[in-house]
Amino acid sequence: MYKSDKPIGFWSAVSMGIGAMVGAGIFALLGEASAISGSAVYISFILGGIIALFSGYSLGKLGARYPAAGGIVEYLTQAYGTGTFTGSMSIMLYLAAVVSLSLIAKAFGNYAVTFLSGNVSPLWHYFFSTGIVILFVFINLKGAKDVVVWERLIVAIKFSVLCILSVTGIVYMNPALLAPVNYPASSSIFYSLSITFFAYEGFRVITNTAEDMPDPAKTLPRAMMASILLVMVLYVAVSFAVFGNLPTDRVIAAKDFALAEAAIPIFGHAGFVVVAIAALISTASSINANLYAVTNVTYQLAKYGELPLVFGEPIGHSREGLLIGLLQGGVIMLLAVVWFELPLRGSIPALYLGLFLFLLSAVGVGLMISAISVTQQQAVLGAFLFLVPAVILSGFATPIANMPEVVQWLTYIDPLRYFLVIVRSVFMEGAGFDLLWHQYWPMALIATFSLAMAGWMFRHRMY
Repeated sequence: MYKSDKPIGFWSAVSMGIGAMVGAGIFALLGEASAISGSAVYISFILGGIIALFSGYSLGKLGARYPAAGGIVEYLTQAYGTGTFTGSMSIMLYLAAVVSLSLIAKAFGNYAVTFLSGNVSPLWHYFFSTGIVILFVFINLKGAKDVVVWERLIVAIKFSVLCILSVTGIVYMNPALLAPVNYPASSSIFYSLSITFFAYEGFRVITNTAEDMPDPAKTLPRAMMASILLVMVLYVAVSFAVFGNLPTDRVIAAKDFALAEAAIPIFGHAGFVVVAIAALISTASSINANLYAVTNVTYQLAKYGELPLVFGEPIGHSREGLLIGLLQGGVIMLLAVVWFELPLRGSIPALYLGLFLFLLSAVGVGLMISAISVTQQQAVLGAFLFLVPAVILSGFATPIANMPEVVQWLTYIDPLRYFLVIVRSVFMEGAGFDLLWHQYWPMALIATFSLAMAGWMFRHRMY
């Protein structure tokens, strides 16, 4: 495993945690949370922060006891051993990280297009969302040292901007807007926890820095608690600044731009521009920190045999794993939209989720073929015997409805069948998660079965 020549210290780890937390959360979710809890959203942030502190304390102690790049993956392995349960939960953790990355990238695209004048094409959203991920992939390829340098710089900028906005907003706020008489029912505040806690979700990224720390037993727990406390104070201060200067209905109407909208009464249009820039910086640093965590999770999964060893090999000074497959898919999607001018009407996160599940299914089948193959020639022949029928049965060239009934039943075990439906639905029909779940779960089942069987076969092979 690659070790950087400048290990991650206390403030570097704190910066990684803050960078991962203060991303899309406070910018994109403030309006959504206020639609449920109104001007009492600061109470929801306090409760979410307390829950995060308890979780962070546990993860900090586990990280001190079991310092590993995989973070939670390592803790699951220590508790339950390497097996189907640990592998399944670890893959789910990886999946959650990938979906979170896509959501943050989408928020970056939303703010980036505000700087374009005139009638902006939707293609620019996709260009900015994909471009920022590609940029930080190359930064991560250079290793932990460069990741930390960028993260500390970006976090310092965005934290300063948000602190200035918060302090100024509190000084000029109208206390009547925060009066308890305007609060919704207490149950609504608790309901909003499902959104506000997501704004803290990135604190687990710190556990992935353990192997790059000189003294993780001492540094990791302190960095975990410090980052959560700093972010909790910032979120509460921002909530006071926003709802002390804007009525709740205006905050809800602003949605993704609620924070930038709140800067207008204080600083004018220049305030909107500055906060929009801060939002770009914040989401960029969150992508940077989450990419670092995702690559370390992939490394740990490969280390324990839950993914092929190639996914744990370093590229440059980093470990990219399945991220390479997802990046390739992103490049292909970008070419399809920009070069071939195909309409992309649906949800990008929904498309990436389908791509991720398809890659897992394909990896599982490939590992099963590898497990029963003695020579490379056998493996190549086995892959050929799978790929050709998979393409034919996917409906790519011939509609499945026109196939014989017996053959139609065989298509249900072909992951490519489901992925092609997802691609067509997202590109041509504007489909989202709600319309595609029945394509997701069969691929998830295929991936779970094939990966579990491959693991069992590798453990029991006798040659």
